[in-house]
Amino acid sequence: MPRAILIALFAIAMVLACAAPASAQEPEGPIQPAPGNHDKKPIDLTPPMQQKPITVQSTEVVAPVTVLNRDGDLVLDLEQADFHIFDNGVEQQIIHFDLGGDPLAVVFLAENSSRIESLLPAVRHSATLFTQTVMAQTGEAAVVTYDDEIKVRQSFTGDNDAVEDAIHKIPEGSSGAVLYDAISESVALLARLPERERRIILIVSEAQDAGSQKKLGQALREAELANVTIFTIGLSTIGAELRNPQQSTQQQTIGPPGTFPVPGPPGVPDTPQTQAQAQGGNIDLLSTAIWVVKTASNAVKNHALEVATAATGGVHYATKKDSTIDKAMDKIGAELHAQYTLGYRPPPDAQSGFHDIRVTVSRPGVRVRTRPGYYLPQK
Repeated sequence: MPRAILIALFAIAMVLACAAPASAQEPEGPIQPAPGNHDKKPIDLTPPMQQKPITVQSTEVVAPVTVLNRDGDLVLDLEQADFHIFDNGVEQQIIHFDLGGDPLAVVFLAENSSRIESLLPAVRHSATLFTQTVMAQTGEAAVVTYDDEIKVRQSFTGDNDAVEDAIHKIPEGSSGAVLYDAISESVALLARLPERERRIILIVSEAQDAGSQKKLGQALREAELANVTIFTIGLSTIGAELRNPQQSTQQQTIGPPGTFPVPGPPGVPDTPQTQAQAQGGNIDLLSTAIWVVKTASNAVKNHALEVATAATGGVHYATKKDSTIDKAMDKIGAELHAQYTLGYRPPPDAQSGFHDIRVTVSRPGVRVRTRPGYYLPQK
């Protein structure tokens, strides 16, 4: 073989030898399975941020449960096995159980309308007790006020001093009182927080609403779906009027004249007399709360705060004197930190409409209080 051809072949061999390592350093694509072997899947080397995220939707229903003995004292020694929870009569598996330990998030919602001008000093005075007994050392709170408008005076914070300062500085507002809208806005604030936090609205106000676009039943539907419990401290409208005789509170009706918008006792025909008793006297708060949520309507006259607590598992305290505001605040704080929390996940095919919640305890002689249910909208 001529010398020139040998030199050329040697040069080609050297080029190929140098090119092989370089090609081995290039990144490989997905590994394809060998012919006849379908057990191995290609390895996806796509960066994690570019992969399609996997989303899982889950809905947990949270039921706050207060258990009292015959003397009205809180029962604090029950275990998860002592509780049974039912959704529309079907027992559910408890997936979360706690006694006062879950993080607490509270909206302090206060009316600051000119109608209660004389009561505002007592509301401001309750600030210290609120931070000490309700927030305590581990809770966070926001301060919201309402008159004609709803204003966030302090966003959620664990700084007790900041919350106390915001309550101390609540100003007097206009003559309006958009209570139902304020409840809805407070629910929206709480709904943005982590699900594991216990969501509370503590309302300090009159029971009257003036000017809301939202109906009470709609606001309470939202509260139930967001697992929000409402506690209320009712300010005395009569007391405010006595101190401010020039102020007057307009009473609102919830239906046209001659109609019977409020359900009466079972088996009792609706008459003007029974309707008057339902709207202003003794009423079955639990049944009324369920009715208000089911129909997305407004509450019976003078009972909006009581209905809100009955619908969400909280407690209403009516106050006659300034000092009773502090006493009510203290009781609410004590209950919040001694409340059981039960969580369950309803089936994904749960039907829309109102779902009844019932909790039983395997201990005789105790009283159990929880939310009566929740309204599930159509998908």
